[in-house]
Amino acid sequence: MDALDVETFFVCKNEEEGRNLMLGLLKGWGFKDVDVVFAQYEGPGARIRGRAYIYRPADQYAWLLPADKGGQK
Repeated sequence: MDALDVETFFVCKNEEEGRNLMLGLLKGWGFKDVDVVFAQYEGPGARIRGRAYIYRPADQYAWLLPADKGGQK
């Protein structure tokens, strides 16, 4: 798995607050590398899609590296 996408609707006052809620949620779950990839404010809140990256494109997977270079044993 390279990334996890989560999409939900937050009741909030504007798009920025919705984005901040999503980033806080993903970081609260323990993910360190997170982004908002979609945001749409409408009516009482915002539809937000966040992405938590485990590995970014071109990252080297730890289980493929030799143990002496940070890989898993």
